[in-house]
Amino acid sequence: MTYWLLLKTAIQSIRLNWLRTLLTLLGIVIGVGSVIAMTAVGQGAQDTVVARISAMGSNLLIVSSNSTRTGGVSSGRGSSSGSRSTLSITDVDFLRKTLTSSSGLTPIVNATGQLIWGASNYSSSVNGVSVDYLNVRNREIDTGVMFSEAEQQNRATVAVVGQTVITELFAGEDPVGQQIRIGRIPFTVIGTLKESGSGFGGDNDDLVLVPYTTAQARLSGNQYVSAIWIKAVDKESMTPLQEQLTLQLRTAHRLADSAEDDFTVRNQAEMISLVSQSTDTFTLLLGAIAGISLLVGGIGIMNMMLVAVTERTKEIGLRIAVGARGSDILLQFLAESVLICIMGGLLGLLFGVGGAYVLQHFFSVNTSLSTNTMIISVGFAAFVGVAFGLYPAYRASKLDPIEALRYS
Repeated sequence: MTYWLLLKTAIQSIRLNWLRTLLTLLGIVIGVGSVIAMTAVGQGAQDTVVARISAMGSNLLIVSSNSTRTGGVSSGRGSSSGSRSTLSITDVDFLRKTLTSSSGLTPIVNATGQLIWGASNYSSSVNGVSVDYLNVRNREIDTGVMFSEAEQQNRATVAVVGQTVITELFAGEDPVGQQIRIGRIPFTVIGTLKESGSGFGGDNDDLVLVPYTTAQARLSGNQYVSAIWIKAVDKESMTPLQEQLTLQLRTAHRLADSAEDDFTVRNQAEMISLVSQSTDTFTLLLGAIAGISLLVGGIGIMNMMLVAVTERTKEIGLRIAVGARGSDILLQFLAESVLICIMGGLLGLLFGVGGAYVLQHFFSVNTSLSTNTMIISVGFAAFVGVAFGLYPAYRASKLDPIEALRYS
């Protein structure tokens, strides 16, 4: 029996029982569609988190104190102060001199204060930083300028604001040259940052940058820093730099060999890897749960094919009587099963892609479709057709033609 004849016979059999076939392949449609849609949701979640971590900058090491709740690496709104930090400007100066494979370093001094301009006021994150901040965080000035080294040394009351602050406080007006108050302290806005979007810590555009010397002298009132951000030269140098950084800080803090670190170093690459592993597990779990419906659909296929063998017993006997071999009968029923599953897989593909589109555009759920997942899902549907159609096809091929012809 030729492949074309097999396909033609399978299509004819499906058309004669189209309603039963349609109801049976719904399990495959739902299974394939669910796998594609759920894995798209999982991959979308991973892409979102990785993008937010990457938005912090590139090749970053983030040092924070173990003895204070600083919210130190957040660029978002609000911060909290706790007990005294173990990180100081002395540490910053020491690291700047001793670290050999860093391309930039900035302290972060978190400060609180209501922003006031004219009759408008707004609560935002105020960060005291160094002139190296733009390089470390991969940020750019939109209008105006960044404060200078001289302004940093002289504790100048100057500020650079993000786009969210411009919208909320200045109502879209040009803030450069305007004077605002942070708490009771007047600051002159000398520049604005280009829009960056959401990051791992919140809205990257909802912040005000001032010299860290000014933040310590006028806003926080102490010489401690909330965190230190360090940029490695490249990805390969991050781990050696982290090891050198840890050793240098332990030396600076005079920690005994048996003492635990009084600081924490977070590696951006490790953060991305950890998040990716977690979301991969989440995606696999979603796909596995959705895949169960594929197996249920396969059971439905087997049930339908067994019923078809019983209903067509006389037809099978007649085919064998006129010269059909057992292998021909087996291939005929197997072709029907596989064709039904492939049809279900293709319909499920449309269902899954459509579901991912609806989730993203109507429910604001970020999704990311994978070509590999779609190919594997449709391929697995075909495999289900073979696996669950093989036994009914085998039963059909082993029917005794005499007994089959007597069947009524």
